Amino acid sequence: MPRSRINGNFIDKTFTIVADILLRVIPTTSGEKEAFTYYRDGGMSAQSEGNYAEALQNYYEAMRLEIDPYDRSYILYNIGLIHTSNGEHTKALEYYFRALERNPFLPQAFNNMAVICHYRGEQAIQQGDSEMAEAWFAQAAEYWKQAITLTPGNYIEAQNWLTITRRFE
Repeated sequence: MPRSRINGNFIDKTFTIVADILLRVIPTTSGEKEAFTYYRDGGMSAQSEGNYAEALQNYYEAMRLEIDPYDRSYILYNIGLIHTSNGEHTKALEYYFRALERNPFLPQAFNNMAVICHYRGEQAIQQGDSEMAEAWFAQAAEYWKQAITLTPGNYIEAQNWLTITRRFE
């Protein structure tokens, strides 16, 4: 039985029912339907429960089956989220970049990349490397500007940081 069928969360169950109906109604290939099932099971169940290894397996299988670049962007984004949660920031950045190559309108990917860069800037400060910190902060600022441009008003804390640090143009 797929994970999405056994999840006890009402919202997840509702989403699953609606998604199953849409899969039957919308004309898609069997590969696309199967890819979505792996994506849903990876994203809606395993990832939300913190079962990252299982979620990654589902996402990788969805990537193998999914051909639509837009849909692939969300799979790649979610793989990036898992790597971020695991502290694997270099891998996470790689997947966020790959997601943005397929869909440059993912403000959440830009935001997460900025958060990682800002974190690395803070680490550089703790290590006494102000030049490296400034480079990371500058990169974080660029990513946050892109996220804010795509969704004005959604990243208020980032916008405040940009204003306070005089990085907002």
